[in-house]
Amino acid sequence: GLGSPHNSHPSLTPPLPLPILQNMPNVRDHDASVYLRLQGDALSVGGYESNPIFWEEVSEKFAFGLFDLDWDVFMQHIEGAINRVPVLEKTGIKSTVCGPESFTADHKPLMGEAPEVRGFFLGCGFNSAGMMLGGGCGRELAHWIIHGRPEKDMYGYDIRRFHQSLTDNNRWIRERSHESYAKNYSVVFPHDEPLAGRNVRKDPLHEELLRQGCVFQERHGWERPGWFSPRGAAPVLDYDYYGAYGQERHRDYTYNQLLGDEYTFDFPPHHDVIKNECLMCRNALALFDMSYFGKFYLVGPEATKAANWLFTADVSKAPGSTVYTCMLNKRGGVESDLTVSRISPGDPASPLAPAFEGDGYYLAIGGAVAQHNWSHITSVLQDMKLQCKLLDCSEELGMMSIQGPLSRVVLQEVLDTDLSNEAFPFSTHKLVTAAGCTVRAMRLSFVGEMGWELHVPKADCVKVYQAVMQAGARHGITNAGYRAIDSLSIEKGYRHWHADLRPDDTPLEAGLAFTCKLKSGIPFLGREAVEAQKAKGIFRRLVCFTTEEKVPMFGLEAVWRDGKVVGHIRRADFGFAIDKTIAYGYIRDPAGGPQWPIGAQQALN
Repeated sequence: GLGSPHNSHPSLTPPLPLPILQNMPNVRDHDASVYLRLQGDALSVGGYESNPIFWEEVSEKFAFGLFDLDWDVFMQHIEGAINRVPVLEKTGIKSTVCGPESFTADHKPLMGEAPEVRGFFLGCGFNSAGMMLGGGCGRELAHWIIHGRPEKDMYGYDIRRFHQSLTDNNRWIRERSHESYAKNYSVVFPHDEPLAGRNVRKDPLHEELLRQGCVFQERHGWERPGWFSPRGAAPVLDYDYYGAYGQERHRDYTYNQLLGDEYTFDFPPHHDVIKNECLMCRNALALFDMSYFGKFYLVGPEATKAANWLFTADVSKAPGSTVYTCMLNKRGGVESDLTVSRISPGDPASPLAPAFEGDGYYLAIGGAVAQHNWSHITSVLQDMKLQCKLLDCSEELGMMSIQGPLSRVVLQEVLDTDLSNEAFPFSTHKLVTAAGCTVRAMRLSFVGEMGWELHVPKADCVKVYQAVMQAGARHGITNAGYRAIDSLSIEKGYRHWHADLRPDDTPLEAGLAFTCKLKSGIPFLGREAVEAQKAKGIFRRLVCFTTEEKVPMFGLEAVWRDGKVVGHIRRADFGFAIDKTIAYGYIRDPAGGPQWPIGAQQALN
């Protein structure tokens, strides 16, 4: 479903000498949200207003039709154009063009195979940019249809970037498509968040964290913790359409004001607040609500056969083990990184342990890419025709991660099990009791400190959370959000999918060869491509950079060596423990030589 506001483009003929017109570049005025461009012997003027007209009922017979221009809506663009090019006030109007345009929820096209129907591909929703994007997108879509995946990283346009619960939600579609249209010419700041389509998916700790000053981010429809404001609660309010359609704009909107404080390419005003969250995790302990994660079960008589093929690492270990692994496409590109835990069947069945025959695996996946992972796994299972199934329990379980050097001391008061290294080693998990509730505890870390994840049935989340916070109070426990996770994880060199890792990156290039079971004889999807690359050598690789000067970086910055561009930054953040900006990017030799790091060839053999 797509919102379809009208997009109008009057064509104006100013009384200017033709040579001057011919030398005029295309102009965008981002403040007025208008554009001016030459079109034959006329100057075309158009723009993106805050009150576009929604086309409520589209006839099945409609095709290539136009509408009468609504001058009440369009006059704001005329005023903006005259302010930029005053002579337009004295020109006549040669013609007007007003027709429907489809706009998507994030102002990007919808492409790729539909999650609901195998073999049905989309190439639509081009947001009035079809002429600009059509050639490249058409080429990639053709490759997608023929070979199963595009050549380039197209995740930003892939229909699977949206969770299915959102694409069926009319309110979410209407609000987000409006905001993407109205903000088309707005400056894109690094940490901006949408105001439209919010509070669609809230985890069990949402209200608890909101009262404690949580500033939420929106990912995949979920409200997840971004950071915690000392100014108190900052709720996300119902969408006000920026005052359009007779809606009254929110006043004293704390959440929007906090977003506005970050409309900068410098460090934000609350840089020290995020610093405190990070350093408390490094020096004491912090609790991260990660409930938005995708949580799937792969179960059935042939679940191990499926797991061996899907995952690059050997996950067919004894129940109680947890393995970090990747999933690849047949070209060896990384489609996902995740943790896979071998489990025993539940008796009786519960969200923590479903009943099943055969083998079972619990998959924990970054929530922002859960739909992408679900679609990838189900497609592989369908192609292999295996006796196993994938179950989604993402909405039934919460997930909180307690990390830091004091995490064992605090959790030992809450959990009814021995947390020593001998009894509970790293990369293992157990069903234990916390505050009278059964939870699955996993000893893992995405921030590089000792810690445990607690996977908790949603009805018990608040009770378990309060027990942990009470036990940790005298040790200085703090809530922390994903802004802190981004900083802490980059300090430790942990990868983020679709930042450091993409479908066009291989594990060898990304420094994740250790996740590949190449020393075993077990086949896995993408193995042949990885082995071929290993034999040939890699010609680009992911490397880490730091800066001596305290400047923020956000990604896409060029990497120069000896006067030549050798790559660009994929991901960057500030590392508070080392007091430096840290960045990761892929580099290559301009001469085309291999990029094996010292010792890597031997390590891979």
